[in-house]
Amino acid sequence: MATAATESVTGLSLDQELVPERPWQTVVWDDPVNLMTYVSYVFRTHFGFDQDTAEALMLRVHHSGSAVVAEGSRDSMELHVEAMHGYGLWATARQAGAQ
Repeated sequence: MATAATESVTGLSLDQELVPERPWQTVVWDDPVNLMTYVSYVFRTHFGFDQDTAEALMLRVHHSGSAVVAEGSRDSMELHVEAMHGYGLWATARQAGAQ
């Protein structure tokens, strides 16, 4: 991690660690309604994944209960979550590193 000298309000020099903000993630959750082929179709259609990637993510959702399908800014992840809801999938946004 990088450090940088900064001045406090009182004018004293302080060393602070510069920690970049963690990215956000779109998480798709397993549900008892949607077929695996449909989930794979949604991943290909919305995210532009190739067949193998879409199927690998769909299988992760199916076997593990969820999968991170996108990572980026909070605003863009919230838009992906809204889109997944429009397709009828269960999805949430979370900050990377959260479980």
